[in-house]
Amino acid sequence: MIQKKAMLIDITMCIGCNACQKACKVQNHLSDVEEKKLSPTAYTALETFDKYPDVFVRRMCQHCEDPTCASVCPVGALTKTPEGPVVYAVDKCIGCRYCMQSCPFQVPRYDWTSINPRIYKCILCTDLVKQGLPTACSEACPTGATKFGNRDELLTEAYERMKAEPGKYVDKIYGQKEVGGTSILYLSGVPFEQLGFKTTLQTTPLPALTWNVLEKIPNVVAIGGTFLYGIWWITNRRDEVKQYEEQMKKNGQDHDH
Repeated sequence: MIQKKAMLIDITMCIGCNACQKACKVQNHLSDVEEKKLSPTAYTALETFDKYPDVFVRRMCQHCEDPTCASVCPVGALTKTPEGPVVYAVDKCIGCRYCMQSCPFQVPRYDWTSINPRIYKCILCTDLVKQGLPTACSEACPTGATKFGNRDELLTEAYERMKAEPGKYVDKIYGQKEVGGTSILYLSGVPFEQLGFKTTLQTTPLPALTWNVLEKIPNVVAIGGTFLYGIWWITNRRDEVKQYEEQMKKNGQDHDH
């Protein structure tokens, strides 16, 4: 039986060195420029806070246990693997952005600069995970703030840390129950809502609600098709008018001669 993997991020241990992002960029062959926000070339990023200058929060795909993004994708570009990662097949993506609209954590990023735009996000180093290896980011973390392992074991460890130092942590493991649970778990010494975490999310998975979105796809496709046909007609009509005017001009010149 395949055990589900996860990552425990202890915010109290993060020193903001950005080794996680550097390792992620190397692993995924991304631009080595340091980035402060998630982007098509930054699958993880450290967020800072003026109110808490010594607190750094890693933002990345939460790899939901029952991912809404996968449920709304009309072409199956997003899938949940048995090991835990929610992987993304860029060659299947049609750039519809349903995943961006449905993600409760607003993670997928769209490459607006590309002539063939697609979305991009962390895939939790799925190739490494399948080999029984840790993710690049957790391997690179010098303080142990990011730990990779079996989800159940990480949850047990998180509870043990809170029990051992009750004054150090808020009484919550973020990601344990949110939207049915995620593969990225957080411990924090600062209330999560003060760090930009969504703390009002329901505890049941969201995919059941996404059928309302999928039911609208035929209409969207029809409207989109009509729109594209309109552009095609206008473009061709403009060419026809141009050719007609040039022919009339030529005929007038011939008549003068």
